[in-house]
Amino acid sequence: MSFKPKTLAAGIAFALAAPCHAQAADSADLAQIRSEIKQMQQSYEARIASLEARLKQAETDVKQAASQAREAVATAAQPAPARGGDNINAFNPGISLILSGLYSNLSHDPANYQITGFHLPSSVLGDIRPQRGFSLGESELGISANVDQLFYGNLNFAIHPDNTVSTEEAFIQTTALPQGLTLKAGRFFSGIGYLNAQHAHTWDFVDAPLAYQAFLGGQFNNDGVQLRWLAPTDTYLEIGAEAGRGANYPGTGRDKNGAGATALYAHIGGDVGTSNSWLAGLSLLATSPQDRQWDDVDAAGAGVTNGFTGNSKLWIADGVWKWAPNGNAHDTNFKLQGEYLRRVEDGSLVFDTATAATPGTYSATQSGWYVQGVYQFAPYWRAGLRTERLDSGNVDYGVNNANLLRPDYAPVRNAMMVDYNPSEFSRIRLQLAQDKSRQGVSDNQIFLQYQMSLGAHGAHQF
Repeated sequence: MSFKPKTLAAGIAFALAAPCHAQAADSADLAQIRSEIKQMQQSYEARIASLEARLKQAETDVKQAASQAREAVATAAQPAPARGGDNINAFNPGISLILSGLYSNLSHDPANYQITGFHLPSSVLGDIRPQRGFSLGESELGISANVDQLFYGNLNFAIHPDNTVSTEEAFIQTTALPQGLTLKAGRFFSGIGYLNAQHAHTWDFVDAPLAYQAFLGGQFNNDGVQLRWLAPTDTYLEIGAEAGRGANYPGTGRDKNGAGATALYAHIGGDVGTSNSWLAGLSLLATSPQDRQWDDVDAAGAGVTNGFTGNSKLWIADGVWKWAPNGNAHDTNFKLQGEYLRRVEDGSLVFDTATAATPGTYSATQSGWYVQGVYQFAPYWRAGLRTERLDSGNVDYGVNNANLLRPDYAPVRNAMMVDYNPSEFSRIRLQLAQDKSRQGVSDNQIFLQYQMSLGAHGAHQF
């Protein structure tokens, strides 16, 4: 076998050139990879720079919006200039309307309704007496707004089923006092107890508890002043004091200087973990009724009217426990609520003011309580139970003990309810109750109620 010189030379040249071609190909691949990596790096750097710029712009926008909001609040707090016909809608108050309707089915005639052992004026009985059939219920018209940087104003009209209108609340309130102080002046629901300061459309049952009916005529509001102090502590602590005319039951109208009713109260509360919260309070309401009259039946069975003048002191202990999983009450929650009321009265009693007019001493110590629980078992749906009892206590008519009866009876009432709340602005409620307020009468009651809220809607208290 032999090789030609040219063939041998070509083979040698090819063998020597092959590694060079491979190296050149590898160099081209590496260069392409490096180029792609560089392009990706530049792209990411550009994206990061773009995101950083957007973040900076967003932070600037937030600061500007916050500054504009502060300026808007400060501007809104200033009183509007009084220029006739110029920009007349520049300062509009919030207007709210609560519409309420009720259907009642009662097994006993409510015409002679009373709470046995408790002396209520006829006007109070007219307010708390249930009605049969369809009724409008009590509707509320509210108007409220900030007056300026120092004051807030609120007006609430109550529109009653008998076509009468009353001023439920009409007050001014400070918004800028230091050290956690708030001053209110005008007509307002007293801060005593837990339920009293709440408007009826926020109650969990159709009617007020028996103890509130017997000792406060359903709810106590007053013309006067209120000073509250909120402590700067992690634990909620509020202390309040009130002085007013005291014209409403358990007080009466007064034609004299000074206060006819005073109140002191304190509330403390806090959280237990993330799912539970509580509130407890103690209150004292002191009034000085003058000739507070009520219709009664004497020992002989004849109708008489009596009058009490003296001092009345009502103590209230209240407590509330709320549970919501992880603090979220939207789907399910539970509230346990209760109050104990104890009243001590002493003074003079005039028996049968129209005829005999026999004066004598009078003293009475009476009490009552209620406990209720409300469970929201599904979105929009709640169910609740309430039990309550009164103790007619010790009553001494002095020289008129022989003329007036002192029944040994404890009024009781039990109720259950279920309501549907498609939103916080509407509610439809069914309530069943057995009322034994009157001795010898067991009144089985069915209530169907609707409540609708239109317009401005402020937050409810705890």
